[in-house]
Amino acid sequence: MTLYSKIIGTGSYLPEKRVTNADLAAQLAAKGIETSDEWISSRSGISARHYAEPEQASSDLAVHAARHALEMAGMGIDDIDLIIVASSTPDFFGSFPSTACIVQRKLGQTTNGAAVDVQAVCSGFVYAVSTADAFIRAGVHKNVLVIGAEVFSRILNFEDRTTCVLFGDGAGAIVMTGSDEPGILATKLHADGRHSDILSIPGSLAGGAVAGSSYLYMDGPAVFKLAVSVLEKVAHEALEHAGMTSDQIDWLVPHQANIRIMNGTAKKLGLPLDKMIVTVDQHGNTSAASIPLALDQAVRDGRIKKGHNVMMEGVGGGFTWGAVLARM
Repeated sequence: MTLYSKIIGTGSYLPEKRVTNADLAAQLAAKGIETSDEWISSRSGISARHYAEPEQASSDLAVHAARHALEMAGMGIDDIDLIIVASSTPDFFGSFPSTACIVQRKLGQTTNGAAVDVQAVCSGFVYAVSTADAFIRAGVHKNVLVIGAEVFSRILNFEDRTTCVLFGDGAGAIVMTGSDEPGILATKLHADGRHSDILSIPGSLAGGAVAGSSYLYMDGPAVFKLAVSVLEKVAHEALEHAGMTSDQIDWLVPHQANIRIMNGTAKKLGLPLDKMIVTVDQHGNTSAASIPLALDQAVRDGRIKKGHNVMMEGVGGGFTWGAVLARM
């Protein structure tokens, strides 16, 4: 019997602090930096985002999302034998101990399973789902909790209006399990390190201090150009692997980075825009959390139903990109 992996639960969490474009414009104006709701929304499609409180870490957001996903799946944490957390804003500098291990502790699991972080920036959730799928199909793990969690507000330079207006904080999670019915139909991952400099935090640790900048840096035009060129291709690669065509996609759940990139990808795939899940307007770019946040919202409001074919795809620093085609 062929073993597949299947998504059986979704969950998400947004910090309580909601920051509108007007709020952010007022904050920046106090620093002498000019921006506006129209300037932000016309370039990105973003109207608001959420920021974590100073005492909230990525793991705290992840735990909330995980509990919602576990509840939908009808599982407890001790039913999980692998936790994978995708994050570019881990709890600890240097990324250890892993945020996944901190999430495991906060969820109350002791020695029942493994825990590991995945780092592929905004593609992180797609990379994590692909990893979980491989483990489940190989029979190594049975029930996997996959989480994308970010507190990007901590790494934003609020004197750079081209980047600080784009990002927000949040977490999304799914529970995947082994199944004799097809669930994850195809995955496809890519990376091209030649473009590692266009989206990064260009700082390093030296002598116990940060050498270089600890703020996010993004070459917006270069990222836009590359994202537009790769997202359509990787979606078609996943479809080809599954023996399907784009007209069999019920829903497109793209990384929520920029509405122009998202709309362009949908059009290139021949999908009407009403088949695309959009949360970027209210969440901003939440990096590895953006796809599971959007997925959970659409599952819970009834748009995504059992049996629907869902294309999830992301692109991020590294440069990384990938797609997951799933039957819910």
